[in-house]
Amino acid sequence: MKVSVIGSGYVGSVTAACFAEVGHEVICVDIDSKKTEQINSGIPPIYEEGLEELLQKYAGKKLIATTDYEFAVNETDISFICVGTPSAEDGSIDLSIVRAAAASIGAVLAKKEGYHVVVVKSTVVPETTEKFVLPILEETSGKKAGKDFGVAMNPEFLREGKAVHDFMHPDKIVVGAIDRRSGDMVSELYRIFECEITHTGPATAEMIKYANNSLLATKISFANEIGNICKNLGIDTYEVMEAVGKDFRISPKFLNSGAGFGGSCFPKDVKALIGKAKAIGYSPVLLESVIAVNERQPLLMTEILQRKIGDLAGKKIAVLGLAFKNETDDIRESRSIPVIAELLRLEARVSAYDPMATENMKRIFPAVEYFGSASDALIDADACLVMTEWDEFRNLDSEFQGMKRKIVIDGRRIVKAKNVDYEGLCW
Repeated sequence: MKVSVIGSGYVGSVTAACFAEVGHEVICVDIDSKKTEQINSGIPPIYEEGLEELLQKYAGKKLIATTDYEFAVNETDISFICVGTPSAEDGSIDLSIVRAAAASIGAVLAKKEGYHVVVVKSTVVPETTEKFVLPILEETSGKKAGKDFGVAMNPEFLREGKAVHDFMHPDKIVVGAIDRRSGDMVSELYRIFECEITHTGPATAEMIKYANNSLLATKISFANEIGNICKNLGIDTYEVMEAVGKDFRISPKFLNSGAGFGGSCFPKDVKALIGKAKAIGYSPVLLESVIAVNERQPLLMTEILQRKIGDLAGKKIAVLGLAFKNETDDIRESRSIPVIAELLRLEARVSAYDPMATENMKRIFPAVEYFGSASDALIDADACLVMTEWDEFRNLDSEFQGMKRKIVIDGRRIVKAKNVDYEGLCW
């Protein structure tokens, strides 16, 4: 099939490259000409394992990028909206970019002959596809959904750092369509995968995505709450959760306590669902607690640090790990951000290192001193905070000998070094 993908960020670029890999012809659309030039040159606009190899394989062949909506929509059978849905100041979802994408697609559909399906893949709160996107498409095209064009919602379930793998090996595919014709066209794109397709309405598909991420976020905050209690009782929470995770009803995944969750999905999605719930008059107490625990968690590290070395003013604190997780350069909602902000507020000198995310973090904290290796960041440091579970941090040992005081506070329980004053966040 011929597919246009609107937006070339994390979801869009992976979706475009993977559709090309399974045999479809893909046109990627972005308003940023630098991004389209990158993609056409086989250079990914983001770091994602396996993405560069796919772009180099298909760029200029089965995958091209353009800023021209008219060309992209006219030359394809189906368009995926994969643009950002950031949080507004109150935590609710900001649909301004989705609105712009839908209006641009609708303007082309007004002149296009033949049936075309518009698919929302961006994460949007329930009712958005039918009550927000669909009316915009009808208004700007002057045509009728379900008759002249199709509409569907197809959420993504991709882990950053493993998104290409997850797309190519799905454990579930959800297609929420306004009618059977729309649903069948979207389902055909995934025919190659040996995975059952769940067919629903658009609002149900939207809720599945939010319920999925909210449950995972809840498991993390639950593990952190239990971990904080365990720490005060002198109990190893990892030992506790290892046993708890053996229950087949629970599973061991997302039960590791630590500095909390970040990234482009969990914090934003839980907050958006909270906002939607309040908009319909429901108070989501549990979800609000999930966010509250997560916001508090990283600051416990600076509290432990102060108990160990007192006033932080003028002291050098090494922060290892800036990305919100390993195998990505994404710093969105990284737990390092509130930690660094608090260290700077307390007038500490911050030295930082991350294998991939340094340049992104520099835009937020230009005053921080950044280093090209963990060992350089640790030299003469009064303490070290480990924030991201990069594999190279697991092997640190002699590097800590360059510190002024060998105090290590581990937010991810990965450091195995001996001869250091080691303390975990929740254990």
